[in-house]
Amino acid sequence: MANEAIVVHTPDEMRHLSYEWRAGGEVVGLVPTMGALHEGHLSLAERAREECGKVIVSVFVNPTQFGEGEDFDTYPRDLDRDRKLLSDAGCDAIFTPGVAKMYGEGPTDLSSGERTFVEAGSLGEVFEGKDRPGHFRGVSTVVAMLFNSAVPHRAYFGEKDFQQLKVIEKMARELQMGIEIVGCQIVREPDGLAMSSRNANLSPEEREAARVIYRSLKTGANLAEGGEGDVSAILREMRKVFGEEPLAPLKYIAVVDAETLEPLETLGEGPARVLAAARVGDVRLIDNISLPSAL
Repeated sequence: MANEAIVVHTPDEMRHLSYEWRAGGEVVGLVPTMGALHEGHLSLAERAREECGKVIVSVFVNPTQFGEGEDFDTYPRDLDRDRKLLSDAGCDAIFTPGVAKMYGEGPTDLSSGERTFVEAGSLGEVFEGKDRPGHFRGVSTVVAMLFNSAVPHRAYFGEKDFQQLKVIEKMARELQMGIEIVGCQIVREPDGLAMSSRNANLSPEEREAARVIYRSLKTGANLAEGGEGDVSAILREMRKVFGEEPLAPLKYIAVVDAETLEPLETLGEGPARVLAAARVGDVRLIDNISLPSAL
């Protein structure tokens, strides 16, 4: 039977525990989450468990990465369930600070000039950042705070939020945080839908419609694997797939360089990625897939 994970509520307590582990020679891994855990999250914890002596999973719904009218209030929360899942997965600590513990009594409004925030730069201003102004400012800030609280050697992020992964890699590198950022493969449902906590907010009809995202991504990947290197031709066929599903209107779709996220016109020798977002009912869903280099 797995040991019960330690539940830690304040940054100071988390930092003290992590420093104790580090002083004892342990490699500390962190998995940042907003809770409502699914198999995708647990796969990150399992990867951390394989590579680290101690594993911390943070469960914190961060208000600064939600824009006006977004789903902060309705974002699914079930801490008791999450705690059991993480204990069963062999995690050592669950870091669950409330908003007041993380941000103090100051404002969490992104427009406030009274707080210190971490800017994501131009990488955070495209795609999700363009559609959700300030989103990556909030993400970068809270991840920096989590890193300062958990003091990990490694931090694990899923590739489902691919732009987020690249923003965090850049932040850790440029701010010389000394933390290895580990990207982990997307975990999907049997029908291909990327696992997401927000999937729980889809109606049965919306859940069926959401399958179009992966169908479109696979269409693009299959074309690239077949030798198609013209990005405009790939995007045209992918948009056709989306056009078949009126319940999942497309927000954006792009073929980009997998490191810089710069849009591509042709597939070259380097890795490429398709990024896509759609609105299904009241739920915003994102996904991505890698494309092979030109043959």
